[in-house]
Amino acid sequence: MDVRAEFLKFFEQKGHKIIESSPLVPDDATLLFANAGMVPFKSVFTGEIPRPNPPRATTCQTCIRAGGKHNDLDNFGYTARHHTFFEML
Repeated sequence: MDVRAEFLKFFEQKGHKIIESSPLVPDDATLLFANAGMVPFKSVFTGEIPRPNPPRATTCQTCIRAGGKHNDLDNFGYTARHHTFFEML
């Protein structure tokens, strides 16, 4: 089973528009790389563009994990759950 496809299909059936993943290195001077699934929606949240119609969206965003509130960078590669590259649904 392709979890990504099933996730997107589920929300599309509920009226959400599927939004493409933004590039891992976005065309945005304020971001070095995509570190969260909300990157494709930044311009909506900052008011740069109006809220789309329909207002519901879903995406599978490629991300790089580089630290944060629970910084465990020293654990990367030691366990099956610590990765630096992932997709956020």
